[in-house]
Amino acid sequence: MGRAAGRAPGARSIREFLSDGSLARLCAELSHLIGLRIDLRDEAGRSIVPGDLHRPWRVLEQPPVQEEGQVSIPLRLGEQSIGSIVMGAGIPHLSTDARTQATHALELVAAAVSELCNDDEELRHRIKEIGALYRLSGLLVQARGGIEQILQIALESALDALELDSGNVVLLPENADGVAKESEEDLRHAAASGLSAAWIHSPLPLSKAREFDRLALRGEAVTSEDLLKDERVLIPEQVRSEGVRSFICAGLVVRGKPIGVIRLYGKSPRCFNEWDKRLIRSIGNQAAAAVDQARLFRIEDHEKIVQRQLSIASDVQRRMLPRSLPTAPGLDIAARYEPSLELGGDFYDVFELGNQIGMVVGDVVGKGIAAALLMSHVRATLRAHVQDVYHIDEVMRRVNRALCRDTLESEFASAWYGVVDPQSLRLTYVSAGHEPPFLIRRATPGTPPDVTELRGGGLVLGIDAAESYERIPFQLQKGDIVVAYTDGLMDVRNFAGEKLGRTRLENAVRDLVAREADGSLTAARILEHLMWTVRQFAGLMPRPDDITIVVLRALA
Repeated sequence: MGRAAGRAPGARSIREFLSDGSLARLCAELSHLIGLRIDLRDEAGRSIVPGDLHRPWRVLEQPPVQEEGQVSIPLRLGEQSIGSIVMGAGIPHLSTDARTQATHALELVAAAVSELCNDDEELRHRIKEIGALYRLSGLLVQARGGIEQILQIALESALDALELDSGNVVLLPENADGVAKESEEDLRHAAASGLSAAWIHSPLPLSKAREFDRLALRGEAVTSEDLLKDERVLIPEQVRSEGVRSFICAGLVVRGKPIGVIRLYGKSPRCFNEWDKRLIRSIGNQAAAAVDQARLFRIEDHEKIVQRQLSIASDVQRRMLPRSLPTAPGLDIAARYEPSLELGGDFYDVFELGNQIGMVVGDVVGKGIAAALLMSHVRATLRAHVQDVYHIDEVMRRVNRALCRDTLESEFASAWYGVVDPQSLRLTYVSAGHEPPFLIRRATPGTPPDVTELRGGGLVLGIDAAESYERIPFQLQKGDIVVAYTDGLMDVRNFAGEKLGRTRLENAVRDLVAREADGSLTAARILEHLMWTVRQFAGLMPRPDDITIVVLRALA
């Protein structure tokens, strides 16, 4: 209700505490009973009189006339006057129906007292509820203390607030959707107080078909005034032996997912009211939120450990790539590797083989940790053979046999391996199911550069141990550009869902070659142009796979 005109800020009124008009009607009845006007007034001196069914009391805006000899009894809230009860001047008398009126007056007094008692009872329950929830809310901030600690405090708070003797908290399996078994063998006993070990660890449920748990996990506060007289109880003999009689329980449910049940027991029969039910439901909800938070913290801690390990693994993987590329007269080489995740399955290598230069580009099936481990295996096996085996087709054959021996059928890799002689510019290569590199060669003036694909027909590594690979020779010319890459480069998509594709890649390099002079066209410049083409095409779209590029240019 709004503040009356002229009422000082912070001033209170009896009107704020009136509900059904009992006090106003009491004053009216006393007026009839004693024959003097008994008037309930607010802090401004206006009369408050009984109303009707829709408006139990109302305020008369016109203040009553002050009478000489009237008695004013103040109504106070602390030191502040919030209104008064005024008895008018004159000599009181009793009416002929004084007994009836006195009875009615007493009924009104009883109604007023009941209202006050109900308010006090609600306040008492509210204080208990707030106290219990306050203790639990602190656990949401400090939930790293452990689920058992959280639930033990929740249990003790509930026992204290409801003035019960014993209880326990049980948790369902983390992937459970509710009660799955007729026994309690699947439950985890997380907290207990005042119960025997035999009761806590018994696989037999308290109720038939675990009805109590099922109802609790649906959101009900389940009660039993006397377990020994409750037909739903499955184990009356154990109940008698344990010395428990009354029972109340509620589910621990968070975001619709059942977590567990809190169960409380009393040593004597007891009828639980709505306040009790609301309190245990509130404690159950708060405890469920705290448990959920603790589990999230546990997952977060585990994720930090995993991320740390991934970071270390990623660092190791990057160190396996060449720290610097070998140099050779007449050749210009650049390379780039960009994983889509912290760990990837792509790899490249460039190394010296006597007077020649070897270069490898590979792609392991999948992404992440498994692909990274398989990539390390392929690279290490290939490195173990390239220095001792002259023919590159034999190198690829041995790598394939090792991969078939050490991996599953679903684990395989593609690779392209080439060796170039800087003096003769003779390139010999072998392919194991890999995307063929393309070669860009300047054509006659006025015509666009030519594009040639360096294809090979071998099967991917790790499928067939008997597979053989073809060694293919190719004569490079001065100014030729070889671009070897993994399919992650072609599979980049734009916002329309289109793939970048091989044609766009080839055209990007052809256009660059056509418009720039040989002197400024380095391998690094070509590589950066390819990456710029990717960024321009895909924008902010996520990359679906790792990207690896090796560019070799025969100097003019």
